[in-house]
Amino acid sequence: MRICRFNDNRLGVVRGAGVHDVTCALASLPTWQYPLPDHDPLIAALPTLRPMLDALADKAPALPLDTLQLLPPVASPRKIIAAPVNYRLHHDEALADPSIHHGTNILPIDKAGLFLKATSSLIGASDPVVIRFPEARNDHEIELVAIIGRPASKVTAEQALSYVAGYSIGLDMTLRGTQERSLRKSCDSYTVLGPWLVTSDEVPDPSGLEMELQVNGQTRQRASTKDLLRDVATLIARASAFYTLMPGDLLFTGTPEGVDPVIPGDVMRARISGIGEMQVMVT
Repeated sequence: MRICRFNDNRLGVVRGAGVHDVTCALASLPTWQYPLPDHDPLIAALPTLRPMLDALADKAPALPLDTLQLLPPVASPRKIIAAPVNYRLHHDEALADPSIHHGTNILPIDKAGLFLKATSSLIGASDPVVIRFPEARNDHEIELVAIIGRPASKVTAEQALSYVAGYSIGLDMTLRGTQERSLRKSCDSYTVLGPWLVTSDEVPDPSGLEMELQVNGQTRQRASTKDLLRDVATLIARASAFYTLMPGDLLFTGTPEGVDPVIPGDVMRARISGIGEMQVMVT
């Protein structure tokens, strides 16, 4: 199943080039009073809601996908976790290019660990990436994103994929400089998620997905998730060793080689096999 959020916080099931509005299913979610929950309520309820979503989609007319404003498929992630230098060739290019490393120590992922991005940086596929520091280098980074479906603490790599609700395409936009990664990658609009969530049953093995990012029609990045230094399951296990992962938490799994700057006016097109593609403007 492909699930999207669109327009004024509507919920949709994507089938082909059409979106079927199933927003009324949200009435089944619990109501909350302060303090708010520590997870995304829709993602937590997804296993029980799926039959309802299917039934509602069968009855709803198809809305043309290209007429809708796509929002992030996860509305309220409590954590955005990201894996640095998780492809060998990207690690090599980062070490070799001073305009990427800026004299900082580029550690391999097993030494660097994971890092967090601000949830306020999250946007959907229809929103533009807004360059906050045009005088600096701002790079694109395409990544597979795993969306956590249930609480996970100290899970093993063998168990890890059973905790995934689904997958999306991510763009981990990056301001280059000497500051900490979490700061440089947390500018408003620097975390793109979309175009929808593909449930994990449709992606039983995330270790062989082809990905490509084009800028203005020219390919910049092309790789496969089989080239990840640490695969999705290993990343989930390592993250859950430090903190409990909650429904709706996002795990950006790393970008391959080919990172390069973008400037206002550029158009990025990101594609991952088994998930789809999205076009994102830069302003």
